[in-house]
Amino acid sequence: MGSGQERWETLEASAHAPPRPPVLLTDKEVGQLPPDEALDEAVPEYRAPGRKSLLEIQQLDPDDESLAKYKQALLGPLPPVVDPSLPNVQVTRLTLMSEQAPGPITMDLTGELAALKDQVFVLKEGVEYKVKITFKVNKEIVSGLRCLHHTYRQGLRVDKAVYMVGSYGPSAQEYEFVTPVEEAPRGALVRGAYVVTSFFTDDDRTDHLSWQWGLHICRDWES
Repeated sequence: MGSGQERWETLEASAHAPPRPPVLLTDKEVGQLPPDEALDEAVPEYRAPGRKSLLEIQQLDPDDESLAKYKQALLGPLPPVVDPSLPNVQVTRLTLMSEQAPGPITMDLTGELAALKDQVFVLKEGVEYKVKITFKVNKEIVSGLRCLHHTYRQGLRVDKAVYMVGSYGPSAQEYEFVTPVEEAPRGALVRGAYVVTSFFTDDDRTDHLSWQWGLHICRDWES
């Protein structure tokens, strides 16, 4: 995953440079950064201001008609009661979309996440693609959602992408966020297997979901 060809030029540069110690990496599997360190790079730690629940916001100044209309337009009606055991944010799918692909490449994030490491998600070199993230907000407003992707090859991190998803209120319907168009890298040096560590977090640094998955950049879709 990456935002443009230029960020993948690290791969070509590393092919001609002398070996260097992976100073950004740990001794963990595939050299991935620990979640806390990965989040530090995208969500600087800070003291979040006090927040009101959705119900408290809805009940503010109930006699103010103009404010009531504004809250209705901004927040919508109160959502139906949900199972209290459900998390506030549920990430359900990640989809790679390309007009040049045989079809959408969908990753189900509601099942056994460990199994995703053993699946091969193929991306043809040089194609334009978007990433669609599908998620639900069940109970309270969540601010500053972000999706992070750290890409590793042979234990070395070669790319980092951070997508600002935004702030959302609870809804019975799923939300979809689509990233801008990206271009997959091309060339013999970038073809091969990668491991991507993904995080879905927010301004409060809540780890709504984190998972690893395998990506293979190939000459063709069926490789």
